[in-house]
Amino acid sequence: MFDIGFLELLLIAVVSLIVMGPKRLPQAVRSISLWLGRFKQVFSSARQQLEDEVGMDDVKRQLHNEQIMRDLKTTATTIKEATAITPKDDSK
Repeated sequence: MFDIGFLELLLIAVVSLIVMGPKRLPQAVRSISLWLGRFKQVFSSARQQLEDEVGMDDVKRQLHNEQIMRDLKTTATTIKEATAITPKDDSK
């Protein structure tokens, strides 16, 4: 999601510890975690409602069925090509 490495996270932790102090830092982390959890829940709920309204399951099922039909046609063509026997002219 974000391209944040370990060193960046460590730097953020040290700066926040200096700014907020050791007494308020756990409460701040708890609050941020709570808000992030709520945000994820709201986003997930909105996404689920949108998928339900659009009929995403039907679209996914239709696309899957179309892919299966394409695969069957390709397989049938391959089998026909493999089993096609050209007659030999042995009368010479």
